[in-house]
Amino acid sequence: MGSPVRVLAEATPVTRDRYVDLLRVASLAAVVLGHWLMAAVTPDGVGNLLAVVPALQPLTWLLQVMPVFFFVGGFAHALSYRSLLRQRPEGSTDSVYAAFLRARLQRLLRPTMVFVLVWGAAALLIQLLGGGGGLTGVTLRLVTQPLWFIGIYLAMVAFTPPLLRLHERYGWGAFAGLAGAAAAVDVLRFAAGVPYVEFLNFAFVWLAVHQLGFLRADGRLGVGPGLSALRRPALLAGGGLVAAVALVAFGPYPLSMVGMPGEKVSNMAPPTLALLCHGLWLVGAVELLRAPAARLLARPRAWRTVVAASGVAMTAFLWHLTAMLGVYGAMLALDVPLPEPATAAWWAQTPLRLAVAAALTAVLVAAFRTFERPAAPATPPATATASGTGSAPLAALGATLCLLGVLGLSMVGFAGLLEGRTALLIAVPVSAPAAVAMTLCGWLLVEQAERGALRAGSQRP
Repeated sequence: MGSPVRVLAEATPVTRDRYVDLLRVASLAAVVLGHWLMAAVTPDGVGNLLAVVPALQPLTWLLQVMPVFFFVGGFAHALSYRSLLRQRPEGSTDSVYAAFLRARLQRLLRPTMVFVLVWGAAALLIQLLGGGGGLTGVTLRLVTQPLWFIGIYLAMVAFTPPLLRLHERYGWGAFAGLAGAAAAVDVLRFAAGVPYVEFLNFAFVWLAVHQLGFLRADGRLGVGPGLSALRRPALLAGGGLVAAVALVAFGPYPLSMVGMPGEKVSNMAPPTLALLCHGLWLVGAVELLRAPAARLLARPRAWRTVVAASGVAMTAFLWHLTAMLGVYGAMLALDVPLPEPATAAWWAQTPLRLAVAAALTAVLVAAFRTFERPAAPATPPATATASGTGSAPLAALGATLCLLGVLGLSMVGFAGLLEGRTALLIAVPVSAPAAVAMTLCGWLLVEQAERGALRAGSQRP
């Protein structure tokens, strides 16, 4: 028998789009590398290299690849939801929605909650022992920040069924509607000065990128042989890039496609029309690379590498800041010289820091990777027909609590647990324990909705 990775790779159906798996892994890897490179750590705290050297900010137009991950998510969600509909042709859409949410949340929340509970327990112990100052305190605030991405992704999962129906009815029109709404929000924000309206673009911008994944699932981003298949991705890439450059050059948008400390306007939080255009050019660019990438992934060794990385990608993403800050903490504890960021000595030390951070991340992945494996599905009896009227609202409520809890935790962090530190989440103060409780309760509701639907179906005559 071969290794599990080899067995999985060899069992891959010929119909599977391997390029999507590569994009998922590569986009998360780019985020990890970007975070490691941007961290400008000194004994006084953690800064941003892009603020120290503004000339490096154009690199964010390559390293800010979250739009690619959300685009891939739309593709995967469309296939998954349609597959469930085919499996339960006699069941209600309520039960299918509950099953869809449970399946997607399991893969995200199991490794996430392990990360949260481990760090929560460690943070509480550190603060009970009188720690939490210096780099430790900064770490307790920073390690949860990447969870914003999981919160947004949960929202995309929750909105998939209604937005997929809009896509099936209007196609490119559904995407255009979301993109137009994002543009309208920015007009109201910057031209009319309407307060708080900018937060709507957390939905409009990211869901528009997600909608492009639906279009890809239906082959509407370019299909068939020859140059005709490249026309639409080329237009998407070229148009998006030109629009993003114009918006940054002549509009109120900053150059950096990631948030910068102290800046008045961020392209990321909340997202802007410039970030949406940036996402368009990235999606077009990766689609232009589809054919050569497919040829590469036809090679067994290359595909095995992607399969292996795909099985641990989320775990590595969750723990990569822990590894990076652990490296800096060890350097300070051992009195290893920590050069000023962006100096020659700092750049010379960078390859070693990255190598050690990668090694520590690998250790953490080995310890926690088992939680990324999907749990067994809640399979109904062979004779059951899932109906579960009312399961969809319960599942939607659970998903809402999960995404609010995860977003809240990304904002408040684990510092100040004993002082009851809070952060504002949609104008409501939320503490770390409250955010964790919301997430756990939401997950329980999604589980209950799916199992309740299956029980109801199994009891039908």
